[in-house]
Amino acid sequence: MSKGEETKTRILQQAAELFNQQGYAGSSMSDIMRATGLQKGGIYNHFQSKDDLALQAFEFAIARIQEHTRSALRNKRHAVERLQAIIGVFSSFAENPPIKGGCPLLNTAVESDDTHPVLRDRAQQGMNSWLNLIRRIIQTGIAKGEIRPDVNADETATIIIATLEGAIMMSKLYGDSIHMHRVINHLNQYLETHL
Repeated sequence: MSKGEETKTRILQQAAELFNQQGYAGSSMSDIMRATGLQKGGIYNHFQSKDDLALQAFEFAIARIQEHTRSALRNKRHAVERLQAIIGVFSSFAENPPIKGGCPLLNTAVESDDTHPVLRDRAQQGMNSWLNLIRRIIQTGIAKGEIRPDVNADETATIIIATLEGAIMMSKLYGDSIHMHRVINHLNQYLETHL
């Protein structure tokens, strides 16, 4: 990796954490400069604008989550085991998120819903990717006879994601991971009894 690429990656990492903790609107260029240790010119050497940096930083944050998910799924073959692995990835996010500040998808979706349509679209793409992954796992599990044929893949994906994201929000709000632990226990029981 060239020095320029290393600098860009460092900016993305630091900006992703800053935006995830303070929000896009709550992060000024001065905040970004302070976090990265660079002047505006050094930042704009790699990004066209604050918007460009925000979009790329969001993609960087989502890629980190996807790396954790791929790693967790690597040796899992059975559909329920794969779903439990995804749930397990998110169980660590309440205490040890891959990007400081919690789930970047949740944070970005909430902040951008009415204020930043392009960032909102990116968050929606990220959510679609996650929904599609869970749907595919369930549909493959049904085809292999690992999951009951009457299970609704769309409904189950919504339940899993909404429950996990709610647990992250509550754990962050109260500063207590008990909410995530309760959800993990519930979702694992749900998978074992309903699928």
